Amino acid sequence: MLPLQGVKVLDLSSVVFGPLASQTLADYGAEVIKVEPPEGDSTRHTGPAAEPGMAAVFLGSNRSKKSVALDLKQGAAREALMALVAQADVFMHSMRPQKLGGLGIDPQTLIERFPRLVYAGLHGFSQHGPYAGRPAYDDVIQGMSGLASLMQMQSGEARYLPTIAADKTCALVAAQAILAALFRRERTGQGGFVEIPMFETMVSFNLVEHLYGNHFEPPLAEAGYPRVLTPWRRPWRTADGHICMMPYTSLHWRRFFAEVGEPALADDPRFVDIAARTRHIGELLALAGGFVARGSTAHWLATCERLEIPAAPVNRLEDLPRDPHLAATDFFAELDDPRMGRLRFPGVPVRFDGERAPVRMPPRLGEHTRESLVAAGVPGAHVDALIADGAAIVPSA
Repeated sequence: MLPLQGVKVLDLSSVVFGPLASQTLADYGAEVIKVEPPEGDSTRHTGPAAEPGMAAVFLGSNRSKKSVALDLKQGAAREALMALVAQADVFMHSMRPQKLGGLGIDPQTLIERFPRLVYAGLHGFSQHGPYAGRPAYDDVIQGMSGLASLMQMQSGEARYLPTIAADKTCALVAAQAILAALFRRERTGQGGFVEIPMFETMVSFNLVEHLYGNHFEPPLAEAGYPRVLTPWRRPWRTADGHICMMPYTSLHWRRFFAEVGEPALADDPRFVDIAARTRHIGELLALAGGFVARGSTAHWLATCERLEIPAAPVNRLEDLPRDPHLAATDFFAELDDPRMGRLRFPGVPVRFDGERAPVRMPPRLGEHTRESLVAAGVPGAHVDALIADGAAIVPSA
């Protein structure tokens, strides 16, 4: 039995931050109902697609969910939504807070009406500061939280990471926060409001190591962890490619220097212990890189295995489905869809007592509108009327 089996999540979020959070809850066994506007989540049209409205980015963060499409500008649709909320354990959204009151879905209204409800607000910024209510996307938060500056400190140019790091990191924190709120409800019987702001979440994430000398007053060193900011912190070039090598402990470095015929370097004052290596990390990695460049990737993989130094090849994204470890663990799931053909998904990484949730097809827009509303107690004839009036949407025949 998966741990969230029997938990119902109502997700009004869009793009990636919220949908990835609710997908994580679905991976743990929750029933997730994705509530979308008539035009659907914008990611339904982001990237390549084998069918309109089922684009790649949507597939990546909406597996194993149901879709209910409602036009919440209409009062009848908002009443239908309340029927769904009445049966939900979790209500989550990523709207700007100032838009909620007009729809009657602000936290005070819903928690007062449904005291056991866990209400999760996935915001750009905390409501308790001057940035409250501002719009926020991944690029904005990467810049404001210091990530783009870290890239500039390392490479000389301010850049975003080539992944939606803020959306994905904040999504995982949101899932954790919702789980904690559910656990509190089991203890107290009360739901409550959980706020997950992207800005504060990413500042906290970035400063784990990068607050560095600014932990102290006055500062004992500049902000920024030197080992990860040196330009030499990258896969090392070998004679025929690249390798990810991580000599980290003093024993690792002693073995490495002995292997390259320079054992005395292990006692060099610059490299003798982790504190010295941190101060001289650029020199150390540049020196080691020169030695690594003399051998092939296969040579260094075998050598590091013998020396018990962590090392791995540099995989391309397209290599991952053929990785022998991922193949052995059945990580990737392939599903056959009658309209889109065969689709590949990353599997659920977490197992509970050896069990992990199956990957189910992401929903088409409004695919579960009728069945979900009827299951929530809305009479079938009323659902038909909602559909006829455009307040609820179902897939076209």
